[in-house]
Amino acid sequence: MEKSGEYVTKTQGWIPLNSYPNLEELKSVDIFEESRKEEFLVGRPFYIDYDTAMLLIADSWKEKVNGIPPGSFLLAFYENEENTSEALLLRALKPAKLPMDGDSLSSMIECYKDDLKTAGLESQLDVLTKSEFGFSGLECRILGTFYKQENKTIFGADVENYYSANNYNAYKPEGKALEYIVNLSNLENQKGTQNSEKIGEVRYSSSTRFQHNLNPVPVYINPKDFLGKRTALFGMTRTGKSNSVKKIIQTTACLSREAQEKILDSEIASDVDVKKFDETNIPKFPVGQIIFDVNGEYANANMQDEGTAIFELFKEDVERFSVVDKEGFKVMKTNFFKDILTGFELVKDYLKDSNSDYVKNFLAVNLEKPENDSSRSEMIRCQRRIAAYQCILYVSGFDVPTGFEIIRFQGNKEVNQIVQEDGNIDPTQGITLEQAVNWFTVVWENYENEYFSKYKKRNGHEWADDGLKALLVMLTRRYEGKRGSRLTGYGKLNGLKDRHSSKSEIPFINDIKEALREGKIVIVDLSQGKPEIQKLYSERLCNAIFQDSMDRFVANQPNNFIQFYFEEAHNLFPKKEDKNLDQIYNRIAKEGAKLNLGLLYATQEVSSISANILKNTQNWFISHLNNNTELRELENYYDFVDFSKSLLRFSPNNDKGFVRMKMYSNPFVVPVQIDRFTAKV
Repeated sequence: MEKSGEYVTKTQGWIPLNSYPNLEELKSVDIFEESRKEEFLVGRPFYIDYDTAMLLIADSWKEKVNGIPPGSFLLAFYENEENTSEALLLRALKPAKLPMDGDSLSSMIECYKDDLKTAGLESQLDVLTKSEFGFSGLECRILGTFYKQENKTIFGADVENYYSANNYNAYKPEGKALEYIVNLSNLENQKGTQNSEKIGEVRYSSSTRFQHNLNPVPVYINPKDFLGKRTALFGMTRTGKSNSVKKIIQTTACLSREAQEKILDSEIASDVDVKKFDETNIPKFPVGQIIFDVNGEYANANMQDEGTAIFELFKEDVERFSVVDKEGFKVMKTNFFKDILTGFELVKDYLKDSNSDYVKNFLAVNLEKPENDSSRSEMIRCQRRIAAYQCILYVSGFDVPTGFEIIRFQGNKEVNQIVQEDGNIDPTQGITLEQAVNWFTVVWENYENEYFSKYKKRNGHEWADDGLKALLVMLTRRYEGKRGSRLTGYGKLNGLKDRHSSKSEIPFINDIKEALREGKIVIVDLSQGKPEIQKLYSERLCNAIFQDSMDRFVANQPNNFIQFYFEEAHNLFPKKEDKNLDQIYNRIAKEGAKLNLGLLYATQEVSSISANILKNTQNWFISHLNNNTELRELENYYDFVDFSKSLLRFSPNNDKGFVRMKMYSNPFVVPVQIDRFTAKV
């Protein structure tokens, strides 16, 4: 793989995973020794249970450790001569009341009344009073327990046992000790750490005056956490959601390329009975990624990426699709005349919200050819239905592709005589689409003719089945015969004409599925499509990929990982109150794991997403949310309740990319400043 300095040559279009640079060094860190130092002491617990710890802290201790912002990680070590290899991992939450707070408050108010100077060298307070005023309480959440077993440090996400509070001392970990804690999942999953990727640095608060004096502590993720999982990114506009998405895409693309190279090296691509990952936690097959780009920021270059968009960075592995014709993109159109079933599915999706009975009957028509060719009668009826459908496309204004100027279907002598256009035309020998329109129209206008009545008595069923009748209503825009007012009929298809291509190309859905199976990044640019078109294509593609994966699963064929990305997901996903669990996004969320389908969605509102999707989400990236309604919804998941107040605060110039991150393999939320997306390694 050709590389140049800290950049990768753009002809290769990828960047190798930024593996943990000091992993072996970090594995050797003993947090029991590294953190339990006098200079890191912050307080003494005065209350402990299975969930909460209350600490007595002093101003001087806080100053010494550069402050204790909300969300800080602390370690409460069990101090016992017989056993010192246990520490409770704490998160600082909020002030806690002390038993002496009432007396201290009274004394402080008296000092204010007497106008005594209470700070500085000229303070008139005695040493004892100053000391009393300098103490306060701190409430902490217990996140779990570090303990040693057979000389190995292990973390458990609960408390197996606790001792009297006086047996503990609390310290604030910094440097390597803090790095050990926030990268815990990488250390415990040691086989996967060589494929970890730096996502950002630890950040506790919007204000960073104290933290600015400390060395940055990197936070790494394992891209395996995203594969086949559900990932949510929530936050107000311009808080860095898209930047985080691009970092995840970049990380996943690098892992996919490593899988591709491993296949070439080991020739395992033909294996069927394989695990999802090999011994180094590289997936067995390249990872396909499909991005539904509502705003066009992934498919097109923009200034916020420093001149390097996703499609440029991975140009050898990216295929772009658009709803309109433009250079560098494959157009997402279907030949409605040729690909009957795909085109009709688009029609059904487009008209599915119609309440008209005749439209519902039209959408229920079966245009699929019978599997048993020996059923001549059903084959003839199916040919007529397809011909009538093509006539509807023709009168709707769909461009006729080459080879479809003449169509053929089975008529009969008596019906042809009823039509009698330019003599006795015979559809069996081939007629133009215009003649076919006239043929079906005359048949429908004369459907009360004696011939059709006798046909029904003689054969026990009507000449036109229900499907053909529904098609003829759409074509002629009238119910049976000449009676009644005109219906909209085929005019309802006008909005789909720009989805049609008269060229005989491979259907774009098949093209996209093939690219994803090869491990490519597919960017679907929906920025120039109407909202109904965006929704139509999104659902259609998701259904097709899901069904393809299900078919491969049932047939015992390997499914490579495919990751779905949705920006502005609230425009596409079912709403919270929607109870229809059969919608494709719900199915991907609930059933996608077994099919190796991953889902990433980004939006401004937690409450805009169906609870069925939220309940199945394993990875969370939360930035600024500006109202309590959204925060209350978020508090239902993991330990985000600890960050409600801090998520309300936001400095637009300072806090972009500041998120609270919960990864699948990490047992607790980590506050992180996400790195900016860049072409640099």
